Amino acid sequence: MTCVFVTGTDTDAGKTMAAAALLYRLAESAVKTLAMKPVAAGAVATANGLRNSDALQLELAMNARNVTYAEVNPICLAAPIAPHIAAEQAGIKLSVAELLRHQQRLAQHPHDLLLIEGAGGWLVPLNEVETLADYAVAARVKVVMVVGLKLGCINHALLTAAAIQQSGAELVGWIGNQPQALAMPHQHENLAYLQARLPAPCLGVLPFEPSADSAKLASYLLESQALMSLFAGN
Repeated sequence: MTCVFVTGTDTDAGKTMAAAALLYRLAESAVKTLAMKPVAAGAVATANGLRNSDALQLELAMNARNVTYAEVNPICLAAPIAPHIAAEQAGIKLSVAELLRHQQRLAQHPHDLLLIEGAGGWLVPLNEVETLADYAVAARVKVVMVVGLKLGCINHALLTAAAIQQSGAELVGWIGNQPQALAMPHQHENLAYLQARLPAPCLGVLPFEPSADSAKLASYLLESQALMSLFAGN
């Protein structure tokens, strides 16, 4: 089955909006999707336990059913801080091996594509020696990078793409996301520069969405069949 890992150029690049938009777009051609937020830091207490808003958005956007929240977001941490610090505060030890076990359990549900959203940027630590990048490489995923269209995006995008390639992971595409109401100065020129220099195709450019409704943004992405062709390597 196809597995895609969504990372970002920084914490507020818009990974969840883009990831959910991808799930809605893929569903248009009846692709059966699963989503996973392996580690989420920043949650609210509910009657059913801690819940992270990003994970809930992914859970809503995927179309596989009979999947529990704990399978979508197996490690949910209360503090909105770096995951390895939040885990330490909660008395939890994060590791690549543990995340792989959670992924394998989720992947037992029938699906065509599993979309995994990271936390923060590419090199977010899991512990003293391992990062989310190590997990993505171990899971042999295709990587989609979300670029927050704001001042500094060119440097952030090129550095992140270089780090992804250096790790040995495959960057299959990137998505531009406008996280603020007003477009950044010279946004068109910035996008043109990135399109000419990033080593993977642009999958779409998402405008600012004030209602945070990812379903409305799906049409700004490549068509579902084109996305699956890229993700599956066809």
